Amino acid sequence: MSKKLKILVIRFSSIGDIILTTPILRSLKSQLNCDIDFLTNRKYQNLLQSNPNIHDIYLLKDKSNDTITFLKDIEYDIIIDLQNNFRSFKIRLGLKIKSFVVSKENIKRYILIYFGVNLLNNHIVDRYFKTVESLKVYNDNKGIDYTLSNVSKIKLETDKDYISWCIGGTYEAKKLSVKQISNVINKLSTDVVLIGGSDEKKMAAEIIKNTMSKKVHSFCGEISIEESAFLIKKSRLFLTNDTGMMHIASAFDSPIISFWGCTKPSLGFSAYMPNKNSENIIIELSKKPCSKHGQYCRFQSKGCIKDIDHTTIYKAITRLIK
Repeated sequence: MSKKLKILVIRFSSIGDIILTTPILRSLKSQLNCDIDFLTNRKYQNLLQSNPNIHDIYLLKDKSNDTITFLKDIEYDIIIDLQNNFRSFKIRLGLKIKSFVVSKENIKRYILIYFGVNLLNNHIVDRYFKTVESLKVYNDNKGIDYTLSNVSKIKLETDKDYISWCIGGTYEAKKLSVKQISNVINKLSTDVVLIGGSDEKKMAAEIIKNTMSKKVHSFCGEISIEESAFLIKKSRLFLTNDTGMMHIASAFDSPIISFWGCTKPSLGFSAYMPNKNSENIIIELSKKPCSKHGQYCRFQSKGCIKDIDHTTIYKAITRLIK
């Protein structure tokens, strides 16, 4: 029997990017005789805590040399660098181990954003698999893994029908407005659960005030990512901007309606193999993404996503929950 490989996978951030590594972790584990350790940022360790394909999770230290020192003692056979930044480069350089490094396709992304020509034509998960093709690891096409555990009691009857709606986003230009969301909710008879971080608490309060509905429940800033995932899994439908929670949701059976303005699915970061009834609602101002991460909009300071008509959203919801 061949020696069991010791593999280190590197991905420091963020929520969505880490969740999108789960197909390759599963395929590596099932197709190679190996143990897989994962190096990430402390704030994201809980995302992978229950993943059965990971042997150990290690946390990035403040200084790269300290990280290198403790990893040297483990004696890895292979590094798979799915981060590919200066810090991961330093770690690879320090460990001096055979490495497979994801290509960020920066030139192709630049051409897409500034000239509207899509030379990417694939998902980031496909790029992850291309990174390890010489290891003869193939995509099993089983989608995203996300295992729920340690979910405490949430003050909501999750057995009844409701829609979950993630109202957050890394940048303002990636988020629907209070007015857009309120206008949709005012047309709905179904309960709506609002999900987001502490930054979205004020926004959620404004939505509730605008709708004057007892059917709107905000958990923004009140529950963990794990508990938010639980609410998404139990919901009939999940609505979201381009967020990390969208990628967690694609592990579940609920359809997803996602909203796109400054970023576009063409960049390769849409929900991966979600429920077949899922829909992307994309602003029609331009087929080109405005920016790589959505921090900049070429049409308006608050983001072209604000031009998505609330009637379009409402019609998509009624199609999927009828």
